[in-house]
Amino acid sequence: MSWNLACPDWEQRLRSGRSLVPDLPHLDLVAGNRAVAVFNKLRLADVPGTPTMEEAAGDWFRDIVRAMFGSMDLVTGRRMIRELFALVPQKNSKTTNGALLMLTALLLNQRPRAPMGMAAPVQDVAEIAFSAIAGAIALDPVLEKKLHVRDHLKTIVHRETKATLEVMTFDPQALTGPKWAAFLLDEVHQIAKLSKAEKAFRQIKGGMLPYPEAFLAQITTQSDDPPIGIFESELRKARAIRDGKMEGAMLPVLYEFPEEMQKDAAVWRDPKNWAMVTPNLGKSVQLHSLVDGMKDAEQTNEAELRAWASQHLNVQIGIALKGDSWAGSLFWDQRGDKSLTLEGLLQRCEVVCAGIDGGGLDDMLALSVIGREVKTGTWLHWVHAWLHPIALERRKKNKTVYEGFESDGDLTIVKSIGEDVDQLADYVKRVDKSGLLERIGVDQAGIDSVVKAIYDRKVARQINDGDRIIAIPQGWRMTSSITNAERKLAQDGAFIHGGTRLMAWCVANAKVEPKGNAVIITKQQSGSAKIDPVLATLNASALMSLNPAAARRKIHMFSVG
Repeated sequence: MSWNLACPDWEQRLRSGRSLVPDLPHLDLVAGNRAVAVFNKLRLADVPGTPTMEEAAGDWFRDIVRAMFGSMDLVTGRRMIRELFALVPQKNSKTTNGALLMLTALLLNQRPRAPMGMAAPVQDVAEIAFSAIAGAIALDPVLEKKLHVRDHLKTIVHRETKATLEVMTFDPQALTGPKWAAFLLDEVHQIAKLSKAEKAFRQIKGGMLPYPEAFLAQITTQSDDPPIGIFESELRKARAIRDGKMEGAMLPVLYEFPEEMQKDAAVWRDPKNWAMVTPNLGKSVQLHSLVDGMKDAEQTNEAELRAWASQHLNVQIGIALKGDSWAGSLFWDQRGDKSLTLEGLLQRCEVVCAGIDGGGLDDMLALSVIGREVKTGTWLHWVHAWLHPIALERRKKNKTVYEGFESDGDLTIVKSIGEDVDQLADYVKRVDKSGLLERIGVDQAGIDSVVKAIYDRKVARQINDGDRIIAIPQGWRMTSSITNAERKLAQDGAFIHGGTRLMAWCVANAKVEPKGNAVIITKQQSGSAKIDPVLATLNASALMSLNPAAARRKIHMFSVG
């Protein structure tokens, strides 16, 4: 029987300063308090006076220690809390606490030669963690006798049990294969951006299966970009368990404002509210330092302020705002409806326009459909994109991101050249069969194969005495399309999209460049970050802005696979 780890009153607990560890009636307090006693005696070597954790740590983390080590089933030897997901802002002793949590695990472990590990995304963070462990050992004569510190290998060996604790920089190859009795991942939001992170994550979990007492701890701040990869999926899982929407063996401890507070900048910018999400306030972090940090960020630009808030207040960035970001990105995350599908769009609309962009081997090929809803006039938006494997090789830093979009069903990674064009043309044919398709807007540069594929499927070439596939003016001549889309997004209820991570990422990548009185959004300006679905959307927007008449043709519904 699993434990209920939900904490449905977490908002009230945050406001009152209470523990975010839920009430656990089956907790073994003897074992839990013993672990807390061990943790409390550890000392901080890099703090004047070398205080113990009893003096320096917050009760919030002691509650975590008590829960993790008091969750062993004495009959089966199975740990009932097998995972920890702690979302904590910077400067709250996250790395040090995590490192000493793992030292506590090494000291309390009973399994001979048990392998334990801790990984950080970069070497500097791994060094901080190892120094905290080695420093605590050096300050305690008893621990010096029990433990052998192998500095050159960043490994601690328990002299009696021969169990080991290795501190490392995250490396998927090193994490593939070994068994783990306990493992901690630090700064998961950064690890999620690394190549093969999801594969390594699965390997760590798989390596714990032989050990019923094993646990995986994740301690991280919020991401300074929209959450992706394993960080996004694990954060979503932690929230679902916390809110009682799913069961699991993960202990969720999330120091984040409720969603309505995160959306209200006046609220999260008020220092009176910061204690809610800063559990170590008054210890490792001081209020005046946070205030000074926010003032510095405010004086730089809006992007710097949002980045500061993501790291020091765990305010989640729905769109990664930059100083030169597209104005439409300010409203994008507010207009999402994850239930909106292409089929649903066609059922609700009286006319649709399509937009296409991209197609190079290093680019996404994107199809965007915008429909005008019957009666309300609301624009409904759907998009799908295709990518060739060459792009994954050339842009390895985006590989994890692309794989996440593929798992969502919004991106198709094709196996051979031409598959992307054929699949896009099939979608256009399906939309055309609905009887709603007005015209298709394209940047015709380099897109001849797409145009031919569409005509090969006998999508009507002529409409209103003109070519149905329209070349949309690009560059500075796209200013009106950009402005129209911005205004639709800014107006509540005027533009609704499918709330996909793909489009959120691409919109975040879209940067603008002023050209006299005009603005442009270009691939060159956005660098290696892809924006083709945004440009496809602007092409469709240009046609829908012409206010096409409602279709009079019979609508034949279809199912999109």
